[in-house]
Amino acid sequence: MSVATLDLLFPPPLDHAQDLSPLVTDRNGEWLHAFATPEGRWRFEADLETIDPVFVERLIAVEDKRFYAHWGVDLLAVLRAGVTSAKAGHVVSGASTITMQTARLLEPRERTFGAKLAEMVRALQIERRLSKREILELYLTLAPYGGNIEGVRAASRIYFDKEPTRLTDAEQALLIALPQAPEARRPDLRAKAAKTARKEILQKLAAAGAMDQTHAAEADEARLPQSRHPLPRMAYHAALELGRADKPGVIQSTLDASLQARAEKILSQYVKQFDDGATASLIIVENKTRAVRASVGSSGLDAKGGWIDLTNATRSPGSALKPFIYGLAFEAGYASANTVIDDMPRAFGDYAPENFDRTFRGEVRVREALQHSLNVPAVRALDRIGASRFAALIRAAGIELKTPTRADKSPGLALALGGAGVTAREIATLYAGLGSGGEVAPLIWKAKDETQPDHAYRLFSADTAARISSILAGAPALEGRAPADLSREVSRVAFKTGTSYGYRDAWAAGHGGGYTVVVWVGRADGAPRPGATGRKTAAPLLFEIFDMLDRDGATKGDIEDMEDDAPMLAIARFDRVQEKAPPQIVFPRDGVEVFLGADRRGFSLAARGGEGDLSWYVNGEPLSLEETSGRYVWRPVRAGFYDVTVVDKAGRKSRSKVRVISG
Repeated sequence: MSVATLDLLFPPPLDHAQDLSPLVTDRNGEWLHAFATPEGRWRFEADLETIDPVFVERLIAVEDKRFYAHWGVDLLAVLRAGVTSAKAGHVVSGASTITMQTARLLEPRERTFGAKLAEMVRALQIERRLSKREILELYLTLAPYGGNIEGVRAASRIYFDKEPTRLTDAEQALLIALPQAPEARRPDLRAKAAKTARKEILQKLAAAGAMDQTHAAEADEARLPQSRHPLPRMAYHAALELGRADKPGVIQSTLDASLQARAEKILSQYVKQFDDGATASLIIVENKTRAVRASVGSSGLDAKGGWIDLTNATRSPGSALKPFIYGLAFEAGYASANTVIDDMPRAFGDYAPENFDRTFRGEVRVREALQHSLNVPAVRALDRIGASRFAALIRAAGIELKTPTRADKSPGLALALGGAGVTAREIATLYAGLGSGGEVAPLIWKAKDETQPDHAYRLFSADTAARISSILAGAPALEGRAPADLSREVSRVAFKTGTSYGYRDAWAAGHGGGYTVVVWVGRADGAPRPGATGRKTAAPLLFEIFDMLDRDGATKGDIEDMEDDAPMLAIARFDRVQEKAPPQIVFPRDGVEVFLGADRRGFSLAARGGEGDLSWYVNGEPLSLEETSGRYVWRPVRAGFYDVTVVDKAGRKSRSKVRVISG
């Protein structure tokens, strides 16, 4: 069997070096959080582009001065070491090249003549597969530096609290000395031995001409690191999720380290006012790209339930979804900001909602109903839209409402008041869509995915989004806080609060200045907190975060006052305007692509508005109502472009051009 065949059959275990510590950075590459390997080691991949080149030159001068000349084994060094070892009667160091040391790090063995021979063979194999640069990076990834520290990046961070991009003479000498005897020379435990070893390296560098005697003497007087520096621990929950979802190594997130650090501090300080075990979470999203700029899962890992990422925990949103109910009512032509709607006792079957303060205000405008979060008008609006239709549209936007199991398995009107579970991330997705002209798109967590959304779902029109935002921005200011309209220093914020049944969840969500912020306050175990409303306990934190964004130069003036442009609806009562709305296709919307599965089950067509029975046409051909489902179901036979049309009794129509993709 040839040497080449053996080389292929028994390759060096280079994949062992892929067991790295997950490292999550911010959008600019600044460290947020690192996690140890499963064995509890700190090991980060080395990149010569980010390592001090002088350090690399000096490492080669001390460890392997003919590194670029040999093929993994330095025969001159082997000959010299062989003579020395024969005289001593045991293996004496001195013949190992950097490539051989790398082989030993990949496959640790006892130091015997047989082990040395195996290292030589592995070194030749490694040189055959990798460039000199790659070998140096592999060595600097695996080299031991004491304790659970491996690799020059981990050593530089833990001992010097910095990346190894620029190292002092003293730091370089210590990092060259440590891998030779990492435990015996640990500066945090054995300072005297570390200082002696560093001095030996400095003398070797001076003797080799890699450092002058003056600098060597000055470096010998430099202080050694007295202890290990902790690695950055920001954005624990988000970093843990990103690290688990990707292969070990560096994951660049969309988070902003500065915003994240300040948000964590603000939230941690804010919850100190509560003495009932409450914690909080918040998320900041940049509307233009939907990139998450800060995510704080709890008030601290030492808080009750602090290890739970409460931005991703399912909770009742209270009234936080009301703006989207009214937005869809605007879209359907059922109402405008000044439409009159009754705030009076009313039962919807066996469901009889009440307002939070248990009082009723009679006839109110929709604007007032939303700004004061009146419950009965919101339920009336949802009843008109249809709870199932509302849930379907929200689901189409990427938000899966978690509803309680019902006998008929359909969403109920309690959706208007928090009768479905959502997460802070999902609420942020909706409000970022509200702040982006009605287009809802998924949140972005990785920097490589950060672009302006090109596949956003249009929940409602830009005009409707602007009108809902205008209403929310005109809501009563918090006690002690001047309205944004009276100050040029702060952005207008379109915000809504929410309080779940039993005071278990307090919410505040809003957009302004180009950002969306969602705040949740409550107990991690879901226990009630009597009297803790969203306006009282969550909204102050929301505005503290927006004030921070304003100080960073958030875009002001992105929410304008909107005059009501629907005079017919403005003088009408909400309960009498349904027949005035023309039909509008809900699914499939104009310009969408739909996927036709192998089962060819087809698509249920849906529209809102219109008078009387609706008729459906595809490419001019009528569809028939299915007797079994009571719906119009379209079953295209092949992929391609189609024109879908719906016509009401009065002859008014709506069209969608749709592309069908076949699987």
